[in-house]
Amino acid sequence: MKNSIFRKIPVARPGNGRTGLKRNLGVFDLVMMGIGVTIGSGLFVITGVAAAEHAGPGLVFSFGIAGAACACAGLCYAELASSIPASGGAYTFVYAGLGEIFAWFIGWCLTLEYVVALAAISVGWSAYVSGVLPLLGLSVPREFLVGPFSGGIVNLPAMLIIFIMALLQLKGTKESARLNNLLVTVKLAVVIAFLILAAGHVQVSNYRPFLPYGWEGVSSGAAVVFFAYLGFDAVANSAEEVRNPQKNMPRGLLGSLAVATVLYIAVTLVLTGVAKYDSYAGVAAPVAYALETVGIQWGAALVSAGAIAGLTTGVLVFIGSQSRLLYSMARDGLLPQTFAKVSGSGVPMTAVACVCAAGSLLAGVLPIGTIAQLCNMGTLWAFFMVAAAVLVMRKTHPGLRRPFRVPAVPMIPLCAMGMCAFLALQLDRATWAAFGIWTLIGLALYITYGKNHSGQKKI
Repeated sequence: MKNSIFRKIPVARPGNGRTGLKRNLGVFDLVMMGIGVTIGSGLFVITGVAAAEHAGPGLVFSFGIAGAACACAGLCYAELASSIPASGGAYTFVYAGLGEIFAWFIGWCLTLEYVVALAAISVGWSAYVSGVLPLLGLSVPREFLVGPFSGGIVNLPAMLIIFIMALLQLKGTKESARLNNLLVTVKLAVVIAFLILAAGHVQVSNYRPFLPYGWEGVSSGAAVVFFAYLGFDAVANSAEEVRNPQKNMPRGLLGSLAVATVLYIAVTLVLTGVAKYDSYAGVAAPVAYALETVGIQWGAALVSAGAIAGLTTGVLVFIGSQSRLLYSMARDGLLPQTFAKVSGSGVPMTAVACVCAAGSLLAGVLPIGTIAQLCNMGTLWAFFMVAAAVLVMRKTHPGLRRPFRVPAVPMIPLCAMGMCAFLALQLDRATWAAFGIWTLIGLALYITYGKNHSGQKKI
């Protein structure tokens, strides 16, 4: 197995027990982290568009289906996170269960997901902030709000928020978690305030017809809103910084997923009850639009505050998740060891700096809209491979201590794999072609560097 691309890391002690990361996170921090990364642009933007174009009020069923798919994957993540509580998330799980080449592939997929999602979220943050600044008597010239491919020079606010969040990450995990918890609290308060304010204006007549596009629309809507859950898996990357990870990791993963699903369904019900589903066609801010429809004009400002808080937490969590992924891959020898260096505050500083630079470049210069779908592809492959790792490790490591076990094996892992495959097939050919090119680049890097430097003892 010495030179085999299928060699595996020991499941008992990934990283040979070496870690400079500090265990500062509890289950509350994990739940808030998961909510912080999933409740953002999906809730404030995608709900209205998906209702108008796909499922109408029946979008609640779409969220239920998408939530079920994520729940199947989440159960698989929970089992592996409880039995292999190491940094790296899906990458580490697949390395232990399926082997090095598959781990590299997933690490490369997740890098695509996290960095592109980081850039896209920061661009959304820039758009919301630029809309609020005039209310404060401030403004930013348009050439500094969009990149050169969109007629500007650089998206300065998008780059700035990434830089600020990277600095916060460098201060330590505990400090980052405190800010994330505060911002998530603000975001949840805004969402709850919207539900309370708008619920009294719901008209039952707006729910008819409940399934204007039939069950086919519900299915296509599920494929769309699935991507509103992007990033909940990022919680698994923080396993080495969690107190009592065997118990807290499953609770954090499944708890954040449950809260996100409930909020998505509640917001969808209120949106489609306040105004007819087709009125949201082309509306970029459906939550604010709903409040304006019922005469609550200050609602737009309220929603903008919640959106800014939500997008800020997304930037913070994705920087942390991608830097921990680079740390894990470097510790295993698949990337240069400089990415495994940990600062005195217990943070992989070089990895954070690298993520900051890459994310800033994408957000500030490139047209994010043309590549954003690629992060969806990376997520689906990660979910698919983690479910496969559960099935394989139940056979290869039957005696492994599993504080949390996926019920109804093999049905639930197979269900997760099937749903992910179906949703991946909904992506267009251009996305598949771009993903193929990305995979070939990653394979070349593995062959020229990773395969020859993976120096950890394998089984």
